[in-house]
Amino acid sequence: MEGGNGTNGHDLPAFKLLLSCPSGLSPSQVSVVFDQSYDRIPHPDISLENSISEIWDGRIQQNPSLFNGLKFRYGGHILSGGNDSSQETHVCLHLGLTDYRTFVGTNLNPLWERFLFPSEDDCRRCQHTSSPLGNGAIVETSDRKILVLQRSTNVGEFPGSFVFPGGHPEPQEVGITCHLHDGELNCQMVNRKVSEEMFDSIIREVVEEIGVPAATLGKLFFIGISRRVLNVRPTAFFSIKCSLQSEEIQQLYTNAQDGYESTKLYAVTMIELEGMTSKMPGCHQGGFALYKLMLDAVEIP
Repeated sequence: MEGGNGTNGHDLPAFKLLLSCPSGLSPSQVSVVFDQSYDRIPHPDISLENSISEIWDGRIQQNPSLFNGLKFRYGGHILSGGNDSSQETHVCLHLGLTDYRTFVGTNLNPLWERFLFPSEDDCRRCQHTSSPLGNGAIVETSDRKILVLQRSTNVGEFPGSFVFPGGHPEPQEVGITCHLHDGELNCQMVNRKVSEEMFDSIIREVVEEIGVPAATLGKLFFIGISRRVLNVRPTAFFSIKCSLQSEEIQQLYTNAQDGYESTKLYAVTMIELEGMTSKMPGCHQGGFALYKLMLDAVEIP
């Protein structure tokens, strides 16, 4: 599914839904295969490939505090069950390893479209891009409002835009620094830890960016993956309920740990949110579309 209103500078949809799970999947329904085979493939054009380090070096000169952190790379998924009512829906995410430097040099490269491979298959099309998997949460308050942040003007991407709280699952949070596993950690254990990090990381992001205690957050559901059309950026989205009212959350937000990333917190109705989506990055417009599909599925008797 594609949608949005062409805020990417082209007359194209702003996002593409790579995976939609309108019933909402719990942690037991989501698994991960973390493997080197899902890493980025270098581009055969050497000058294009060399532009990655040139762009990064330029960024470092402008901002010496930039950190080249590791990220999980989205390399596809397998969806099983769901059609047969006797079989539970399950998603297996295919993840490789990438880093912020390669993201800046491929997805955020002014020549990002040259990194794309001509293919109808999404993963082949993006095989030369870093494509780190971001995450975002549609948080519903006890008075049925949705939480939206306005990004500050000093962030690297989409300054001033409206976004759902989120960030990235972090390889280093689960002890991953490369594809060589410790002797004690077999592949199965690593896959399980990465799968847990998919859910743990979004709770962490909501707590840090909004300021609510983790204990006020209910059960977390994975609702799908949206890819921004502009620079093919993928983001996994989750739905979660908070037991606090929006006024209480506004007070907590003033002391949020990562408050510097945003300038304002909005608690809005679905109708108000619909009007804000045109000022969201494409992947977050896709997040809203995934949430609407989930609400529609709940309403079906």
